[in-house]
Amino acid sequence: MLVAVLGGMFLAMLDQTIVGTALPRITMELGGSSLYTWVVTAYLLTSTVTVPLYGRLSDQHGRKPLLLIGMSVFLVGSALCGVAQDMTQLIVFRAVQGLGAGALLPLSLALVLEMFPPDKGGARVQGALGGVMALSYLAGPFLGGLFTDHATWRWAFYVNVPIGLVLITIVVLRLPFRPGHGGGRPDYVGIGVFTVAISSLLVGLTEKGLDGHTWASLPVIGPIGLALVLLVVFVRVERRAEGRGTAPIMPLHLFANRTYTLVNVTSFFTAFCMFAGVVFLPRYFQEALGATATESGLRIYPLTLAMVAGSVLMGALVSRTRVYKPWLVVAPFLLVAGTLLCANLTPHTSAWLLVGWMVLIGLGMGPMLSGLTVAVQQSVPAQYIGTASANLTFFRQIGGSVALAVAGTAYTSVLAAEAPLHGVRAAHASAAALVIPVLGVAGAVVGLAALVALPAVRIRRDSLESKVEAGFAS
Repeated sequence: MLVAVLGGMFLAMLDQTIVGTALPRITMELGGSSLYTWVVTAYLLTSTVTVPLYGRLSDQHGRKPLLLIGMSVFLVGSALCGVAQDMTQLIVFRAVQGLGAGALLPLSLALVLEMFPPDKGGARVQGALGGVMALSYLAGPFLGGLFTDHATWRWAFYVNVPIGLVLITIVVLRLPFRPGHGGGRPDYVGIGVFTVAISSLLVGLTEKGLDGHTWASLPVIGPIGLALVLLVVFVRVERRAEGRGTAPIMPLHLFANRTYTLVNVTSFFTAFCMFAGVVFLPRYFQEALGATATESGLRIYPLTLAMVAGSVLMGALVSRTRVYKPWLVVAPFLLVAGTLLCANLTPHTSAWLLVGWMVLIGLGMGPMLSGLTVAVQQSVPAQYIGTASANLTFFRQIGGSVALAVAGTAYTSVLAAEAPLHGVRAAHASAAALVIPVLGVAGAVVGLAALVALPAVRIRRDSLESKVEAGFAS
């Protein structure tokens, strides 16, 4: 059962990265190179928007039916992507795939907590869960390149189908159904406003990442401005939801809890560090060192394996000591050290030195994947565990999108200035040497400030077990 839950989460996160190395071949076969970015954005948009919705609905109606719905939609979208005949079809089918993927990560987080409370090995399992997240970043680019080079890019999508069918079978047969706590009908007005707001924000940030668009360009500032206005409207709608007899999709009263708010702030900003490594280091390998897409996926292994190790170590430490704050506070120092050392990147940087820098980044990022999950789930009543898990994921993905938009501007500026003077490869190295430290240090420093402000909490034995049972009983 645990394999099925973690396997579904792995597939969802894998599809965020596996398509990147296959995209050049996809555009060669299907055409539509101007739509290149939207193959990634369509999936990111629908999977991000639906994360809070699945989390909240699973609290009300139970995890199992929502997980099965998400898995089924994801598999249908995967199969359709594999048979797409043009770029427009592929973008639409990627959006369908994302609609299902939004269920897999937050519901996996919540189910792991319910099956394995911290006093019964749950923190170790949370560590393994964080390791699965890191492994998805490890495997995605490599598998995408492998399928593209030795079979067909379509297998980057087909591979989900047989694995997903096995996982669905296990969930149907082995995962018990536990009803949620019920509640009023969904706040459809809030869902609508939230969907348009986040979609507009992601569209604006994506447009910013395209060449030739500045922050003042209408395709950028228009959607982002609309998103900001709609987010204000969303807050007003959510505040009045219960008065209308509906269940708010993102209960705002949870943010009155200091731990809950600070953990989500940390998740948002430490995503800067993660994306700095997993996005811009592969680009450095390819553009500055001339590595192939498959080779760049292999060269990033020290970072992703260190993320796995850091996540598992965090789980073991929390399980043994029943505290999470001290171990979380150490992580940003490792992130600062690793990303700051990347300021020395050149086309001639020693491979072994870079391995050491990547290990520091990975060991700092790993605890953020498992430790923050334990912290946020500890901070809320049992009936909001799914919501809390989903919002943690949501803020991490939004933080990553913001980081990529900001970093893309800096990267392009350095490239334009340095290429005529020192050549394209040296220019890419200079751009990476700026973007990785700036993103990493900024994200780690803000994350550290939030973590220092966290209340020092000791996980009581049976605390989560009693919370979960109380939630089921209600």
